Amino acid sequence: MPQEAPATAAREAPQAPPAKRRDAYFDNAKYLAIVLVAVAHAWEPVMEGSRATRAAYMFVYAFHMPAFIIISGYFSRSFQARPDQLKRLVSGVVVPYVVFEIAYTLFKRWADDDPDYPFSMNDPIYLTWFLIALFVWRLSTPLWRSVKWPLAVALGLAALGTLTPGMGQSLDLQRILQFLPFFVLGLSMRPEHFQMLRRREVRLLALPVLAGAAVAAYWVAPDVRMGWFYRSTSAVELDAPWWAGPLVTLALFGCAVVLAAAFLAWVPRRRTWFTVLGAGTICGYLLHGFLVKSLDYLGVVARYPWLAEPAGLVAVTLAAAAAVTLLCTPPVRRVLRFATEPELSWAFRQDVTRLSGRAADASSRTSR
Repeated sequence: MPQEAPATAAREAPQAPPAKRRDAYFDNAKYLAIVLVAVAHAWEPVMEGSRATRAAYMFVYAFHMPAFIIISGYFSRSFQARPDQLKRLVSGVVVPYVVFEIAYTLFKRWADDDPDYPFSMNDPIYLTWFLIALFVWRLSTPLWRSVKWPLAVALGLAALGTLTPGMGQSLDLQRILQFLPFFVLGLSMRPEHFQMLRRREVRLLALPVLAGAAVAAYWVAPDVRMGWFYRSTSAVELDAPWWAGPLVTLALFGCAVVLAAAFLAWVPRRRTWFTVLGAGTICGYLLHGFLVKSLDYLGVVARYPWLAEPAGLVAVTLAAAAAVTLLCTPPVRRVLRFATEPELSWAFRQDVTRLSGRAADASSRTSR
């Protein structure tokens, strides 16, 4: 009997709830979206003179970042600015912003032969704008969860942003406001909305929607200024009348939501070979910019003009997709953890660190 007591006690002892598994669907979506981001960035130096490439670039730019931001908003729904959440926000967003803002500045100084290019924490360089935007959006989450018509208010702010020239010069505030509605939309979504996108009829409808958008992009490619898709400048700065800003904001929002829904409808629900890469998209996002900028800074396209020809465009596309895939792999994520997922326990009180430990990876797991 004494020998059975420990076993009985073990059976009766409360067991910790099993850790939630990551949702393969969202990891797949994040990986596929980051591939589109990298490919579109790689097209920038080589698309001049090619209407088809410019159209493809415009088509992808219409929804790739909106889709990524919608998912970011969806996984920010539980953010209440608790101390442990603020700790993760600092370690997962603020630290990577500072590290890569410095890294991209140093890279430009060296690769672009511009030794006097200034450091500036309030002027995001290249793709680091997304980190500072995510920081602002997530901090404002409790507000958006409290107001009555959050999406309408966010769209109003985005429209007003297009009427304010020069606003993008500090913290890329123009982009923060113009992409804000997608984050707020993600905050407003529930699991059943994504379930709806996976219905067979929705997936079938998504095909003609995507095809029609691609044809429309080819038709308007020579006449539409890409600045509208970057959302980094006001209407006046794009040589458009002031009233065009709010109208284009609403039109692009509608197009982006429809195309993002069509894209998400075809994201695989099951685990695939690339599902594990969804956890490393922050690495792929932050690192692929060095490769893309090398094409520009080092004059690679000028040296090898065949890259702007059809065969070269295919090679650039495949190379960008392969490179960002490698940059999302677990080994790269582990090596880069000091910059993208630092522990920072030394900088916070012990009670906050304990709370963060219990909630680690909560933002990347399936929402309840």
